[in-house]
Amino acid sequence: MRVAIIGGGPAGKIAADRLADTCEVHLYEQGRTLGRKFLVAGEGGLNITHSAEGEAFFTNYAPQDRMRSVLTGYGPNELRAWLSEVGIPTYIGSSGRVFPERGIKPAEVLKAILERLNRKGVHIHTQYRFVGFDEKVRPIMEHNGSRASLEADRTLFALGGASWSKTGSTGEWLAHFEAIGVRTVPFQASNCGVEVDLPEAVRVHVGKPLKNIAVTVGERTIRGKATITEHGLEGNAIYPIVPLVRAQLQEGGTAELILDLKPDSTLDELRAKYQDSAWNERMAALNMDRASVALVKAFTPKDRYLAGYLAVDIKALRILVRRLRPIDEAISTVGGIEMDQVAEDFSLIKHPHLFVAGEMLDWDAPTGGFLLQGAFSTGYA
Repeated sequence: MRVAIIGGGPAGKIAADRLADTCEVHLYEQGRTLGRKFLVAGEGGLNITHSAEGEAFFTNYAPQDRMRSVLTGYGPNELRAWLSEVGIPTYIGSSGRVFPERGIKPAEVLKAILERLNRKGVHIHTQYRFVGFDEKVRPIMEHNGSRASLEADRTLFALGGASWSKTGSTGEWLAHFEAIGVRTVPFQASNCGVEVDLPEAVRVHVGKPLKNIAVTVGERTIRGKATITEHGLEGNAIYPIVPLVRAQLQEGGTAELILDLKPDSTLDELRAKYQDSAWNERMAALNMDRASVALVKAFTPKDRYLAGYLAVDIKALRILVRRLRPIDEAISTVGGIEMDQVAEDFSLIKHPHLFVAGEMLDWDAPTGGFLLQGAFSTGYA
């Protein structure tokens, strides 16, 4: 059987590896090389998956019911075993995140995977761009200025979402699938920063981290780090709660973050630390950095601040979010092809010879290894 895979990201590469055992596999990539987004994602450390287990793992995904079955079939243990076969040993960091062994660079991981695909006989074609479907619902590919329909028994699309367009993920394919009767959802930013009206007293701290804080939206609380940006806040304490922020924004036009700047201390413990201090020495007594102090002052009314609510506001600082940052700044997107448009094997129900994987599908997960694991898992499925 001849199989075409369009898209050379994580989902496309792992699908090629699996299918090459029984099929003639042709992998098409629109760029000059495969894995540009993979390399960009690894610039700060290539977080491949996460070691969380059971509900602690599955609750990071939406829609949870559909993704649970996919991740049960091919989860973190299977991905780590595959990477070991490729020649990339991994380790679990202190936060539970999984990385390649120290000293192994993202480019080396990519090279090892590509060498494996070559050994298995996968035919890799670069600078081929998907531009639509012909009358027989075969993909049309553009290469060196000419267009032709792709001949294959089965075709898997792994074109990515709409984030980081400089790496090739533009989401332009959405219209082509709508044209063949596949229902889609507009892309929206996920794993992105939030926009907050910051006064100048806070803006002078742009780039400064708020370390070891807890951020609550609705019923969910995330601990981690947030960084003050020109537009608001971003970081691993922000990204996981973006879906809840998005929902609040869509419902009421604004959303609210509640920041706990001292999550390891109780209200009484904070009060005990500063009760004998003068007003201008209280923040120092609490070991508050300047960025945190500026944030508390900016988002606490002066009369409340002077009335002795300092500890309360440090533990529950309320900040309004105006909007999310745009898609092109986002690490990932939600939207794409609706899950009810694909069968259990991720073939399109209306066109069973076509399959879809990765960020083309409408699912969501935070960073920290969950996002990349989801891409690999849907590609393997």
